[in-house]
Amino acid sequence: MVAPGPPPNDLRPLDHIDRALLGHLVADARITNAALAEAVGIAASTALTRVRALRERGVVRGFHADVDPAAVGLPLQAMISVRLQSDSRDRLGEFTAFVRRLPAVRDVYFVAGADDYLLHVATAGTGALRDLVDTLNKHRDVAGTVTSLIFDHVRTAHGL
Repeated sequence: MVAPGPPPNDLRPLDHIDRALLGHLVADARITNAALAEAVGIAASTALTRVRALRERGVVRGFHADVDPAAVGLPLQAMISVRLQSDSRDRLGEFTAFVRRLPAVRDVYFVAGADDYLLHVATAGTGALRDLVDTLNKHRDVAGTVTSLIFDHVRTAHGL
């Protein structure tokens, strides 16, 4: 993925059935097709066809396991705002590829505003976080960073 990320390849509006399917998938991506169809009130074959179409259209980008970083030895999470040098705009893809290779980086957001990127990171502790910030600040395209520790995170399914 290069910044900015690709938009859905089909921007047709979603109907109430598509939205209901998405709502159930966001709540539980492991829901069986039969249970999904029953929850939405459609035939299982219809649910399968519609979910497949949502994937092909780029609306559903994938299904992921939500792993607790603390459970795998990475209890310290942070958001790092990254501001790039003004002359690095033609190398956004290179910078995105660089940060994606850093093991502590969980998510990369290309954003508008004073900063260019927000990085969601998880590390084993303050020393590892400091080393990561140092690595970022030494990159030729980085003008500066600001680190905000994450105390808690709650996922929502609003907006579907």
